[in-house]
Amino acid sequence: NRELLKDANCVVGTILMFLVAVPLFGTMVLLPTMLQDLLNYPVLTTGLVTAPRGIGTMAAMFLVSRLVGRVDTRLIIMTGLAMTAIALWQMTGFSLHMGMGPIISTGMLQGFGLGFVFTPLSIITFSTLPRQILTQGTAIFSLTRNIGSSIGIAIVVALLAQNTQTVHSRLVEHLREDNPLARLPHMAAPFSLTTPSGLAALNAEATRQAAMVAYIDDFKLMMMIVVVGLPLLLLLRKPRPAPTAAAPAE
Repeated sequence: NRELLKDANCVVGTILMFLVAVPLFGTMVLLPTMLQDLLNYPVLTTGLVTAPRGIGTMAAMFLVSRLVGRVDTRLIIMTGLAMTAIALWQMTGFSLHMGMGPIISTGMLQGFGLGFVFTPLSIITFSTLPRQILTQGTAIFSLTRNIGSSIGIAIVVALLAQNTQTVHSRLVEHLREDNPLARLPHMAAPFSLTTPSGLAALNAEATRQAAMVAYIDDFKLMMMIVVVGLPLLLLLRKPRPAPTAAAPAE
C-alpha cells in the first residue's frame, strides 16, 4: 500500500527496527559461541551468564510502561539506542582472559537499552497511521524485523569467519624460527616450532586469538549500526494527543 510510504513515522520506524534487529539477534548468535568455543564455558554457565540480558529487557519494559505518555517517546528511544551502543562499545574490550563480570554487565545494559527501544518504537511507528491501513503497517513492521535479523545474522557470521581467517594468516606469519620471540624463553611449553604437538598447539592458540579479534570486529560493526540509527530519530514526528470528548450540555 503506497499510503504506508507517505507516513514518515511508519517509514522511519520500520528502518529503525531493521537496524535494531541486527545487534539484537546478532549478539544472541555470537555470544554463546564465543563463550563456549573461546572461553570454554559449559552450556549451563553460558546460559546463566547471558540471562541478565533478558532480565534487563524485562525491567526496562516495565519502566517504559510508566514513562510512555509522560516522556517524549523519541527521547525514550534515543536513551535505549545510546545504552545499546555503549554496551556494544564495552563489548569491544572483551578478551580471552576476562571473567564473567564484563559479560554480565554489558548484557544487562544492552538488554535494558533494547527494552527501551522496542515498545516505544512500535508506538510511535503506528501512531500516525490511518486505522484502515494499520494492519498492513504492522505486518510490514514485523516482516522488516525478521528480515533485519536474518540479514544481520548472516553478515556477522560471514564476517566472523572471514576475519578469523584473515587475522589467523597474519598471526602465523610471525611464527618462524628466525623470529626471536618464537624461541625460548619467550615461547613456553606446550608451544614449539620443532615438534608436531607444539605446532598444533601454536595453530590452535593463533586460531583462538584470531577468532577473538573477529568477534570484537563484529561488535564494532553492530555498534556503528546502532549509532547510524540515532540521527533517524530527528525524522520522527511526535504523535498528536488524541482530542478529548466535549462535555455534554446540561
